[in-house]
Amino acid sequence: MKRVGCALPKKCALLGFTLLVAMVLHAQEKPKSIQEAPPRAEGEGPFKRLILRSATLIDGTGAPAIGPMDIVVAGNRIVDIKSVGYPGVPIDAEKRPKAEAGDKELDLSGMFVMPGFIDMHGHIGGVSQGTPAEYVFKLWMGHGITTIRDPGSGNGLKWTLAHKAKSAKNENTAPRIKAYVTFGQGHDRPIATPAEARTWVAQVAKQGADGLKIFSVSPQIMAAILDEAKKQGIRTASHHPQLSVARVNALTTARWGLTTMEHWYGLPEALFTDRSIQDYPLDFNYNDEQHRFGQAGRLWKQAAKPYSEHWYKVLDELIRLDFTIDPTMVTYEGSRDFHRVRRLEWHEEYTLPSLWEFYKPNRISHGSYWFYWTTEDEIAWKENFRLWMAFLNEYKNRGGRVTIGSDSGFIYNLYGFGFIREMELFREAGFHPIEVIRAATLKGAEALGMADEIGSVEVGKLADFVVVEENPLQNLSVLYGTGAVKLNEKNEPVRVGGVKYTIKDGIIYDAKQLLADVRKMVQEAKTRANYEITQPGISAPAAKKAASGTNE
Repeated sequence: MKRVGCALPKKCALLGFTLLVAMVLHAQEKPKSIQEAPPRAEGEGPFKRLILRSATLIDGTGAPAIGPMDIVVAGNRIVDIKSVGYPGVPIDAEKRPKAEAGDKELDLSGMFVMPGFIDMHGHIGGVSQGTPAEYVFKLWMGHGITTIRDPGSGNGLKWTLAHKAKSAKNENTAPRIKAYVTFGQGHDRPIATPAEARTWVAQVAKQGADGLKIFSVSPQIMAAILDEAKKQGIRTASHHPQLSVARVNALTTARWGLTTMEHWYGLPEALFTDRSIQDYPLDFNYNDEQHRFGQAGRLWKQAAKPYSEHWYKVLDELIRLDFTIDPTMVTYEGSRDFHRVRRLEWHEEYTLPSLWEFYKPNRISHGSYWFYWTTEDEIAWKENFRLWMAFLNEYKNRGGRVTIGSDSGFIYNLYGFGFIREMELFREAGFHPIEVIRAATLKGAEALGMADEIGSVEVGKLADFVVVEENPLQNLSVLYGTGAVKLNEKNEPVRVGGVKYTIKDGIIYDAKQLLADVRKMVQEAKTRANYEITQPGISAPAAKKAASGTNE
């Protein structure tokens, strides 16, 4: 690489090698198209009969934990759930479901069983992040996520539907997939009229889309999309961007039939009482990601105050409209604590080099807005979270539906791990841990129109379970793939937790082995690229050469 003139040679060297590493990674790690998930080589079952013995059950409905319980599965359906004793008392074998020849039994004494988790905002990787489907699927399954909603089919609707079909047949190791498609995808020109919008909606519904993801459109086209989606029997979600929210906010779209809102854009605007648009600085440019995210963090304080008359008026109307809020708080957490999210302990072993490069500050990659993120930005975002969380908690308290989605793959937010962090943020917002589990399971199932099939451990439903050795109600962090740190009886810190088994459709997956597979993928990718995460955004070779002041 040719040296260029610079008054600060070491700084130039650092920049040069950082760019070199980025180019190498783009060349070696990022596929031209998203990689297909391989055929399933993991999992045991399904069985004629599977019996989960002696578990403590958290069933996802909002009921308290109960145990010991025996849960009987035939094929992929729950056929019996039976209380078989009392804590601290030997189990009377005569009261238990009897094992038959060929049955599979798991002794889950001392363990906890929950319904399979549902990630309501799960992008299945992508070319820009260099994240193959197998990597994403195994991170999800390794964290107990058995169903995801892909909110835009960014790899193409055909691709998403193909993987949905394979997952439904358990031909790959993947969560169950609901395929939403971004409005206008696949159309050869901009959709300019309500009639064109209706035609497009009907076409993607016929292709098999489960729902639509809508960004910035005119009010007339938005109304047509939502009306036609309802006629076609498919669901809708919207990220209300600042480009159109002055005309169409979350309350407007809910009245028109929108079933789910993503994130929170459009909600504070519905709560305005003394303005009609947010207080943009006069040099604001939406295409500047730091402008966009920086000002987003100053929006909630411009809305009606919590518990005020207008605040409740909007909240209660959304509940009456059976409107679902999928906040994805975790994907914004870096805005209130940048240093925390970029140094999370799992990055070293679980974040692919290509994804790490995508996360780094730059002006092109979505969500990489750390151009010069300041203390003032973080303080504003902390207040933003406080006001946002107050709305979510009260929405839940008054009967509204709030679901858990991670929006992973952006802003140092990693698949699987981000979902568990979202659960912790719900707890911070005021949800009881049992309410958190319900939001992660049954509420997601309701939002997808699948509550008769998944979302709770009940007879007749699909056999989707999360099994963990520690009590998640006492400490949600035991659900992380890295577990939680605990002092043992020898006064030594040890790791406990991590999901032990993920069971989907009656098939038992060793969750820890799935995560071991991911670690191997990451290590192999690092070896190919001679790459190691040693400090934020700087590879080991670049850091070493930058320190020496050399360049090539």
